[in-house]
Amino acid sequence: MNKGKLIVFAAPSGAGKTTIKKIILNDYPEFVFSVSATTRKKREGETDGADYFFLSESDFKKKIENDEFIEWEKFYDYYYGTLKSFISEKVNEGKILLLDVDVKGAFNIKNYFPESLVIFIMPPSTETLKERLLKRKTETEEDLRKRLERAEMEMQYKDKFDFKVTNDDLNKTIKNVKKIINNFLAKED
Repeated sequence: MNKGKLIVFAAPSGAGKTTIKKIILNDYPEFVFSVSATTRKKREGETDGADYFFLSESDFKKKIENDEFIEWEKFYDYYYGTLKSFISEKVNEGKILLLDVDVKGAFNIKNYFPESLVIFIMPPSTETLKERLLKRKTETEEDLRKRLERAEMEMQYKDKFDFKVTNDDLNKTIKNVKKIINNFLAKED
């Protein structure tokens, strides 16, 4: 059986990573989305086990103590992480996994799975990023400030990714991401 493959998206909040992920998953039905765990509250329309594994902080900390995460981080006052068990199971089944993580998480996954493809999704500008976050209406003023500060830090690492794609036009961005993915899959076969 073929070993599975990992395709990792990372981006500052509001860069369009989730929208791109949904389109890619729709256009590549054979891909499996890697569901991350989090301690943040569920947003309207999110489903436990599909969008995230929503955990209590104490349950999340137990999993950290038991070394159950490939990567995890606490930011915006919440924990986020990728469960080793989920990734290992799917890789062993020969699946192609699509991961949606933060910058630090992408590097941890690349260290754990060096053959993975990591793509950084960039906003066209900080101002556009701020507008997108404001349009979502999911952040408090404090959360917005934290996300913008974090975005500045994350943008400093963009050149360390296998590829970076600026999301200034969604159709063009999807076309570019698909080209990168198709080349990766063709090379790996």
